[in-house]
Amino acid sequence: MEDFTSRKKTQVADIERTIYDITNEDRSAYKSQSGLTEEIIRDISARKNDPEWMLNFRLKSLDVYHAMPMPAWGPDLSDLNMDEIVTYVRPDAKMVGDWNEVPEDIKDTFDRLGIPEAEKTSLAGVGAQYDSEVVYHSIQESLVEQGVVYTDMETALQEYGDIVQQYFMTLVPPKAHKFAALHGAVWSGGSFVYVPEGIKVDIPLQSYFRLNAAGAGQFEHTLIIVEKGASLHFIEGCSAPKYNVTNLHAGCVELFVKEGARLRYSTIENWSRNMMNLNTKRVKVEKDGAVEWVSGSFGSHVSMLYPTSILHGENASCEFTGITFASKGQELDTGATVIFDAPNTSANISTRSISKSGGVAIYRSGVKVTPRAVGAKCSVNCESLMLDSESRSDTLPVMDVACDAVDIGHEAKIGRISDEAIFYLMSRGIDEEEARAMIVRGFVEPIAKELPLEYAVEMNNLVNIELEGTMG
Repeated sequence: MEDFTSRKKTQVADIERTIYDITNEDRSAYKSQSGLTEEIIRDISARKNDPEWMLNFRLKSLDVYHAMPMPAWGPDLSDLNMDEIVTYVRPDAKMVGDWNEVPEDIKDTFDRLGIPEAEKTSLAGVGAQYDSEVVYHSIQESLVEQGVVYTDMETALQEYGDIVQQYFMTLVPPKAHKFAALHGAVWSGGSFVYVPEGIKVDIPLQSYFRLNAAGAGQFEHTLIIVEKGASLHFIEGCSAPKYNVTNLHAGCVELFVKEGARLRYSTIENWSRNMMNLNTKRVKVEKDGAVEWVSGSFGSHVSMLYPTSILHGENASCEFTGITFASKGQELDTGATVIFDAPNTSANISTRSISKSGGVAIYRSGVKVTPRAVGAKCSVNCESLMLDSESRSDTLPVMDVACDAVDIGHEAKIGRISDEAIFYLMSRGIDEEEARAMIVRGFVEPIAKELPLEYAVEMNNLVNIELEGTMG
């Protein structure tokens, strides 16, 4: 019998990025100078017609940015030179509520990504951001009649300024880390959602962020407030074409889930391989509230992303489900953080990571239990699959438990595709390529089933492409 372990393994190809890597001619209406100076910040603020308090906030954030060091841990960020990054790119388009009024080249980009079609079939509202500004926004009239607000952050700042000022960067203050301070100085675009008490938004809202300009940064801010007893599913999608220069994404997401409210936040980030993805996401959950995170990271050169859940009220709960795929030239440092700060709070963290062709997938988690979190329960499960001997996968869990009456568990598995499993499936008449696909699909299935329908289909297609030997 042929020695199976000596067989040449099937090439597992990269994600097919044809749709995502199509670039448009740069027809931006305005670009700020590259770099970070007070003059640039004042210019951005003036062009966005900020209220005075926001200009002051930006300038203070800039001071914090210059005073803080680069992170001394995690992936190597030496390729990032802020002197070469353009922090504000205004597209040649105004925000409209009619898809037909969006400029043709921008509309074609979002058409290819399936955004308008998704809106017609399965969404209650859509926002589309291109470079630094939102170019399209819509919401079903029935939600407006119930008092639901879904708009871009610039409009929110003008029309709901008191609410924005009350919440803006209170969960993620500029002093949180250097890139939070950067965000506070140059943020632009993003989504604002307000769901009144008791209102159930049964159909998801979706925002999609597309960065087209080379050598630019995208710094959208998402602020969502779900009042007492209300519920919402929010979907976020991100992509960018590939360039030979570094692009930066340093967005910020702040979520507030009030008493008895529920929020499901789903994200698929499919950035190009020249992107530094340094995103920050946090949620504060009050008594009897619940948050669900569903997170997929497929692109970028470097990612540092650890959504944080602060369980602030009794019986607050969190579910985090994530998947990461790292290939050649990628170091994806992802995970989740949960802070238990009230009695009988609970959280489940479940992640899967796949690495191939020398890609690096690192799972980094933080669990902090304060003395007042009596009866807290937490389960952490992370599994990693390496598709070859060149790839790397690390698990770096941190547990800080300051209360005895808790139930905390952590389980981690790291492994490769088993030659024995492949041989067994082949002995049942399945060819090697399909056998590998079956194993990978089985590995990601617990995550895929939690994704919104269109993203679950996309992810399954990505897995099939990965294992068909098709080069992207």
